[in-house]
Amino acid sequence: MHLAQSRAQRRLVVCQRRITYNRYAFKMSGSLPNTAILAHPQVQPVVTSRDKRAFVELPYRIYRGDAHWIAPLRMAQKDILNTQKHPFYKTSDVEMFLARRDGRVVGRIMAILNRAHNEFHNERAGFFGFFEAENDPRTAAALLDASRNWVRSRGAELIRGPMNPSTNYECALLVEGFDLDPMIMMPYNPAYYAELLEAYGMKKAMDLYAYDIGVHYFNHSNKLQRVADRLRKKSNISVRPVNMKDFRDEVGIIREVYNDAWSRNWGFVPMTEDEFDHLAKDLKQIVDPRVVLIAEQLIDGGKPRAVGFLLAVPDLNRALKKINGRLLPLGLLKLLWHSRKISSIRVITMGGILEFQNLGLGSIFLDEIYRRGPAAGFPTGEMSWVLENNVMMNRAAELIGGRRTKTYRIYEMPA
Repeated sequence: MHLAQSRAQRRLVVCQRRITYNRYAFKMSGSLPNTAILAHPQVQPVVTSRDKRAFVELPYRIYRGDAHWIAPLRMAQKDILNTQKHPFYKTSDVEMFLARRDGRVVGRIMAILNRAHNEFHNERAGFFGFFEAENDPRTAAALLDASRNWVRSRGAELIRGPMNPSTNYECALLVEGFDLDPMIMMPYNPAYYAELLEAYGMKKAMDLYAYDIGVHYFNHSNKLQRVADRLRKKSNISVRPVNMKDFRDEVGIIREVYNDAWSRNWGFVPMTEDEFDHLAKDLKQIVDPRVVLIAEQLIDGGKPRAVGFLLAVPDLNRALKKINGRLLPLGLLKLLWHSRKISSIRVITMGGILEFQNLGLGSIFLDEIYRRGPAAGFPTGEMSWVLENNVMMNRAAELIGGRRTKTYRIYEMPA
């Protein structure tokens, strides 16, 4: 009994000395201690409500003082991480992990087995997402080890990410464009995150691009106008704004087009009705119907058929930047006030069903948004994201004068 107490006391003294030494090293250097001095991080699954709070709160500490990070609403983070209620998790298995050093949270990650992805692509892939860590290779390695082990034990042959939690939400790592604020629903991270993943052995799987567009340098060429006009007449296509009074039916129409139009895109995962409705409910709070467009084909004597859509939303990040992720007590008032001043949009999706993808439907949408965007009070915007292998969309963005300002990267390696 006395021997056990003596050993416990010695361990306590060692821990106290280690904590004191690390604090002293930090105070003397003005930066994080050398990794050779730091204790090895301990990675454990998220279990308790306290763990879940720590998982949510970590980014707000890591990015404190970063001029370009925009704190997401905590209620939105809690929603996307609610594995019991969010519809994404009906078709996925996940495990969240926290890395701690001397009791202090220094990193987080989610390991994901997306069954819908693997069934659609006939692949045995695992994923990781919601990765955040202090600048320490051992912390990153411990988190990635935990994720790889978890997905491998469930049959995955490779691991890919970041996915937060899939390509239908925020995904990828920012690797170029750190001097700019992110647009709404786009990720932002420190430059050292890519270094941590690459030092671990992660390789590029795919890059995603963001293009700035603006009415003052939008190249609305005669060729663009001719292609758009010809397709309108030849295929009897018209474009209308979304009808917010019939929002439920409109969401159903857009979901059918989306799951067909994007089905051949790299990394695409079809969305269930529940998942799409959940996302649409969130977007409904911020959409401006003047820049959400549906393309329809009118067949003689029949009902118009939706063949494509463009979804753009005001860049709410301009207002979110003012409230640090909290609506109360004054955040909501600030959000409403600053939302009135938003003059930029993010074009999230733009495309048509498969049978129209080689006919130039994009030219109609570009022609429409060139006129409708500024008329609605949005003279500037961003097209994001565009897959690097989407030749037609990248070419279209460049032809209209789009300026590639950000690059995001998805990584992968064997599980």
